[in-house]
Amino acid sequence: MAPRRPVLVTGGAGFIGCNLVDRLAAGGHDVLVLDSLARVGAESNLDWLRCRHPRRISVAIADIRDADALAQTTHDAVAVFHLAAQVAVTTSLAAPFEDFAVNALGTVTLLEALRRRAEKVPLILASTNKVYGDLSDITLALEDDAWRPVDPRLRRGIDESRPVSFHTPYGCSKGAADQYVLDWARSFGIPTTVLRMSCIYGTRQHGTEDQGWVAHFLLRARAGEPVTLYGDGRQVRDVLYIDDAVAAYLAAWRRIGSVAGRAFNLGGGPANAVSLRQMLAAIARLTGRPVVSRFAPWRPGDQRWFVTDTTRVTAALDLPQPLPWQQGLARLADAFAAEGRAAA
Repeated sequence: MAPRRPVLVTGGAGFIGCNLVDRLAAGGHDVLVLDSLARVGAESNLDWLRCRHPRRISVAIADIRDADALAQTTHDAVAVFHLAAQVAVTTSLAAPFEDFAVNALGTVTLLEALRRRAEKVPLILASTNKVYGDLSDITLALEDDAWRPVDPRLRRGIDESRPVSFHTPYGCSKGAADQYVLDWARSFGIPTTVLRMSCIYGTRQHGTEDQGWVAHFLLRARAGEPVTLYGDGRQVRDVLYIDDAVAAYLAAWRRIGSVAGRAFNLGGGPANAVSLRQMLAAIARLTGRPVVSRFAPWRPGDQRWFVTDTTRVTAALDLPQPLPWQQGLARLADAFAAEGRAAA
């Protein structure tokens, strides 16, 4: 019997990646994880996957910029989920060329490995809402400790007709990757699609100050440590629980024939829009003690408000209503309590 062809997940030991790999393996797929293990928590996520799916998971410890490794790992892949990335705006400002090499050059190297295949192999890219820039042209007003658009038409969120506008090196590198992936569908017929994510949170997330803010806030609160808010803490994001994000990725693969060459905004939508201060208040209620916060200057490129209009992605991928953020936060708190986790 010929060996089963794997699904390749780059960045498969990361937060979203390991949850996606877990769902794929549980669904009967063999999965090849490519990861450099550079992120905090990646090794423990990989151990978790190996323990849960010892016969389904294979691993290539390699950098996304390694053309030879990509040639080998894409050789038999039946599909590719591309999640490997440099994910922090702060890191991109400190090391912009490194950020470019990982996010932009690494993505093109992967696309070229697929283009050399005789078969048209699907690729789904994890992109970001940062491709829309800082949204400073949108007039906002304070409402219940949160910034909201004055224009009522924007209350449903930002849709895919919004022009991209790359701010910060991170926005540029991820935006370039986003556009290259879409163009490889146009220019070379590779079936690709792009999911521009808002804030994803949930289990297996090792939140830090630079990335994964919901988990970071909760872990700091559990440890009784203060949380630093950059800006005024009233900036708003729509948050999406990890199970719903993974369902979207799998649906994009299933429907690649109809969504190839398209980009979709993926987030929790208006019903799951919450400010940083509101999230801290909810965590305080959940833990039964106040969360101490301190303030620092705004960070470059930070959006005071971003909410996803989920109309197109919901219709195209036939997605269910996402988990309400209050329930997702409670699930995450229960998971951290069961693991005995607090801030590192």
